[in-house]
Amino acid sequence: MNALTAVRSLTTLPVVTLGGDAVAHVKDTVFDPEAGRIASFTLTGRTLLSGPLPRDLPWAAVHCLGRHAVMVRDEGALCALPLSVARRDALRGRLLGAHVMTDDGDLVGTVLDVLVEGGTSGRLVAFRLAAHRELVHGTRHRRHRVYVPRGEALSVSGRTLVIPAHATTYVTDDLPAFTARVGAYHDRGGRAAS
Repeated sequence: MNALTAVRSLTTLPVVTLGGDAVAHVKDTVFDPEAGRIASFTLTGRTLLSGPLPRDLPWAAVHCLGRHAVMVRDEGALCALPLSVARRDALRGRLLGAHVMTDDGDLVGTVLDVLVEGGTSGRLVAFRLAAHRELVHGTRHRRHRVYVPRGEALSVSGRTLVIPAHATTYVTDDLPAFTARVGAYHDRGGRAAS
């Protein structure tokens, strides 16, 4: 598995051509919930103060997603797009702030961030949640932030995300331990251990 990248850290990341030219910055990450991966990026201009661009960067045009830049072959990778369409797509693919429920009907938290696989994958791997006390027990005054794998199914309706109930058995608040657990989870095909 490639390195995991938090989607919040992608905002303002430069879009750089293989020739070394910075052609834009990432504004929003748009997901394709059915495919479980990044669909596209909405963009701002070359400087962060230049505002939204009427262009979009579809995932198919991304050469590689790195920790410090989104790499594209050339500026032709950016697609002309009406700004209204870009805004609509960004809202449709938004996961941050969504309520998370299991397929058993239990509310387990709220999405704080999304972890995606870098490189050429763009696969949505996990969520960082503000967990409800029912998911992680502790003091009332402590806010628990945990990681939970995406699971084999992802359903987003409005502002609610549904994950498999057995995915909650892989919850942890430690990212390195979580990475190992996600590897085990995916090795089992996204199913609970038997």
